[in-house]
Amino acid sequence: FQDQAMMKTMSGGSCNLNVPAKNSYRMVVLGASRVGKSSIVSRFLNGRFEDQYTPTIEDFHRKVYNIRGDMYQLDILDTSGNHPFPAMRRLSILTGDVFILVFSLDNRESFDEVKRLQKQILEVKSCLKNKTKESADLPMVICGNKNDHSEIFRKVRTDEGENLVSSDENCAYFEVSAKKNTNVDEMFYVLFSMAKLPHEMSPSLHRKISIQYGDTFQQKSFRMRRVKDMDAYGMISPFVRRPSVNSDLKYIKSKVLREGQSREREKCTVQ
Repeated sequence: FQDQAMMKTMSGGSCNLNVPAKNSYRMVVLGASRVGKSSIVSRFLNGRFEDQYTPTIEDFHRKVYNIRGDMYQLDILDTSGNHPFPAMRRLSILTGDVFILVFSLDNRESFDEVKRLQKQILEVKSCLKNKTKESADLPMVICGNKNDHSEIFRKVRTDEGENLVSSDENCAYFEVSAKKNTNVDEMFYVLFSMAKLPHEMSPSLHRKISIQYGDTFQQKSFRMRRVKDMDAYGMISPFVRRPSVNSDLKYIKSKVLREGQSREREKCTVQ
């Protein structure tokens, strides 16, 4: 990740949060339909599990952090399991910094899809690295969801999942349950550690702050009276929208042409 002085501004309500571009990252969640991608994202953002299934077209979320006085931004792209537009999936991969690949332990086809996605990510990112001469690692977690189901429904063995990551120190395997919230925090902790991001980004290691504290959120002296010893805070940004396809294409083009090494993407405006 490049260390640049550029600043990215996010407007939320009455507050402006200035996050250094070097501290802005995109997490891309990929996998087949009905494997629990959105449920894992919901656990991460809200600590909740939604029983009702709603097919995802593409959801975009943003969370900002004040960690020991430094600001961080994590954009989360929750992709469709159908991927009717292969070019869009490729663009999502190109713009991603960290990846979560999700399959269902009771669905063999979803595991096969994750194997295809892993191969595609490595190929696409390898092509980009060759063009940009980047040396950054590629943090990735392969996540077998629904481990709360009975073993009689299991279609993928644990060792099969572990074999997918055995040769890559920047790739880890977890069996989780978004429904029971099993191993979800641990999975994010390891992912952020591999990405060399503060482990306080993990759901259980920071204080959740509402938008009403936005004006003071970015101040290095920001503290809450009830948690005087805590120095990590996170806040979900409301009303964000995904940066345009054109913006993402320009971002990739600038990296390839070496015209803009700032990692800056389109600002996310409040509607």
